[in-house]
Amino acid sequence: MISGSGYAIRTSAVLALSLSLTAAAAAAGLDAPGLAATIPEATGGAGLGAAVRMENSLYRGGGTRNDLVPIYVYEGKRVFLEAYRLGLKLDETPESRFDAFVSYRFEGFPYDRVPASLAGMTNRGTGVDLGLGYQRQRPWGTLFGEVLHDAAAGSSGSEIRVGYRYDWKIGKLQLQPQIALAARDAKLNNYYYGVRPAEATAARPAYEPGSGINGELGLSAVYRLSERWRLLGGLSATRWSSGVRASPIVEDRTQLAAQLGLAYDFSPSHEAWPEGRPLIVKVLYGKSSDCDVAKVMLLKCFSTDTADQTRITSIELGRPFIERVNGWPLDFVGYVGILNHNERGLQQDALQVDAYMKAYYYGFPWSERVRTRLGFGAGVSYAQRVPFVEMRDQLARGRSSSRLLNYLDPSIDVSLGDLIGVRAMRDAYVGLGVSHRSGIFGTSRMLGNVNGGSNYIYSYLEWRM
Repeated sequence: MISGSGYAIRTSAVLALSLSLTAAAAAAGLDAPGLAATIPEATGGAGLGAAVRMENSLYRGGGTRNDLVPIYVYEGKRVFLEAYRLGLKLDETPESRFDAFVSYRFEGFPYDRVPASLAGMTNRGTGVDLGLGYQRQRPWGTLFGEVLHDAAAGSSGSEIRVGYRYDWKIGKLQLQPQIALAARDAKLNNYYYGVRPAEATAARPAYEPGSGINGELGLSAVYRLSERWRLLGGLSATRWSSGVRASPIVEDRTQLAAQLGLAYDFSPSHEAWPEGRPLIVKVLYGKSSDCDVAKVMLLKCFSTDTADQTRITSIELGRPFIERVNGWPLDFVGYVGILNHNERGLQQDALQVDAYMKAYYYGFPWSERVRTRLGFGAGVSYAQRVPFVEMRDQLARGRSSSRLLNYLDPSIDVSLGDLIGVRAMRDAYVGLGVSHRSGIFGTSRMLGNVNGGSNYIYSYLEWRM
């Protein structure tokens, strides 16, 4: 078994790997999932961060595209999350791993600046792939392969990927060069890079690229700025198949991409959920608010008097991840919650799944008498149906909406046991918080380029079992 610090390095490698996206097939990029699988005994590594990614668009006249990529990473015994990919480890050994996963495909037309080459064409949106992946590690490197199929009813196409990568460590710097071939079927290429007969013009004839094989090169890098902060970077180049390059809507060139980001590694020095670690239960009830989340945090707005009067109720389960970081009064807790949207008849009620990491600070002078915590959580939220308040606001502004968004959870609470003088209940808390879904100002394709979100101000009770 490798030590916690070694595992943190590996988790950082996963972060960098998540950023090594190919130019237009980012959701099925050069990476194979989960380098941390080579350390099966050390589970529970996690990280949060963000990266800026730049690519020259494959579409003719598309220019350079910039995108913010949120980074969410978790490596458990059976489940993993790597930025845009959520999966289940079906089998793993110290040398190999076999996974099933759902992965986001970033291909599609530009949403904000449509070039003349695509004018009048039906939009081609991003996709969601179902996949199986296998990797085999050897002293001379790692071989990997994947089978992907579009499950979002867009292209209904498939892709097979095979490749090789090598991990190279130089002091605080870890490099990972990799090479891959991607065999794509005609459905996939025709959907994204073809021209349908109804879309044809004198300058844009009908066209079908057909199947083809892409060649890809990539280099990922991680630099350890400190024990937990990581600087991430990467470069990639994709040579598309001749059929795609001959399309009237495609620039015939090698497609380049680069990314640079920063991430915080939450990986504990011990196993994340050892025997005896307490289970945290949190129940909450809240109302929709037109207040901006920043104004709520600055105590400038608390109104829940909205026109729709929608409500939320939720139950969340958590585990302490890291306690007293560097001896400071600062803890990190991981949460997963199921939230119900009571839409008050405006649309059908729906469920929402939230997964996030939350920091708690409790170093106040009065905390020995009444423990007080300021909390801030960040993670990801997936709604069964776009909440009514988000749909309403986005339609009014002519913007898109998305079921998958970034999640923020600021809060303040006090010990219930300290308030009522029952020492045994000191780890029970009552407080106020904000459930906030956000598209990060329309800068992220992974979040549907949503510019907006929703806020619910809630009260809650939390206790340890």
